[in-house]
Amino acid sequence: MKKGPVLIDLDDDQSAQPDTAPPVPDLLNPPQGAAMQKVAAIAARKPSRLARLFWSVAVSLIGFIVSLAAWDYVTGLLARSPVLGGIATALIAGLLLVLGVLALREIAAFGRLKKIDRVQRQANDALATGDLKSARAVTAALDRLYAAREDTAWGRAELQTRGADMLDADGLLGLAENTVLATLDASAEREVEAAARQVATVTAIVPLALADLFTALTANLRMIRRIAEIYGGRAGTLGSWRLTRAVLAHLVATGAVAVGDDLIGSIAGGGVLSKVSRRFGEGVINGALTARVGVAAIEVCRPLPFHSRARPSVTGLVRRALTGLFGKT
Repeated sequence: MKKGPVLIDLDDDQSAQPDTAPPVPDLLNPPQGAAMQKVAAIAARKPSRLARLFWSVAVSLIGFIVSLAAWDYVTGLLARSPVLGGIATALIAGLLLVLGVLALREIAAFGRLKKIDRVQRQANDALATGDLKSARAVTAALDRLYAAREDTAWGRAELQTRGADMLDADGLLGLAENTVLATLDASAEREVEAAARQVATVTAIVPLALADLFTALTANLRMIRRIAEIYGGRAGTLGSWRLTRAVLAHLVATGAVAVGDDLIGSIAGGGVLSKVSRRFGEGVINGALTARVGVAAIEVCRPLPFHSRARPSVTGLVRRALTGLFGKT
């Protein structure tokens, strides 16, 4: 038996070379933010007329049955025991009173949202026409809107002091933006960053099915409600849902919830998604889409359109929100 080195003949097949290797499967289908896509589809979907008619009839029927059952119960209890019947009557009256107060709060919330919409429309018209008189009416309405807000006291005082020197609508409304709304814009941006961070973290870390969808839905609802509160349009339960549907329907209509190369490149720096797992990539994209929803909510809830102040950058919001979370994003 011969002793010596073992020689292995290598064929000329170059298929195993790095430059000819097939791409990584995850890179063939980059993250698309599935959770936020589903949230947008759910919230923006308009119920059909038949569905609205069904729910109207169903709620009316259930209310009628419950009211009739409560009436029979109270009258029967009064016949057996006047004391117990009186207690039941007082409890039902208290429940009806609470429901009435809740209804009034919902009506007041819708009124606040309409007031902000009216100021926003007046501001757009003043900017389009350059009418100084209309611009002064807008700043007066803005001062009344935030008259009870301590966080806008300095800005409103500055607006009243320097507003008289403004001789054009653009300058006056720009002054209102930089004095009254600057603090509110900063607070709204912090809410967007917090929501984007929460959605991205849960998507990347929690492996439970539907956990990212539930977190994205609740975080976006809470974010939109908080942004409305910051700008003075504090909405109730129905108002918050209506506002959310309006924001997401606008995003779906404009295609802003679609993930494009610009979104991935600007946020991930062109290389992060190839260095981390697909789960972390989904977290980054879901966080970015949440930031887009937040920017749209700011535009809807803000009483003045962005004119002299720059519109918040989605890339900047996400980078601040995810700094240190997924490394250098």
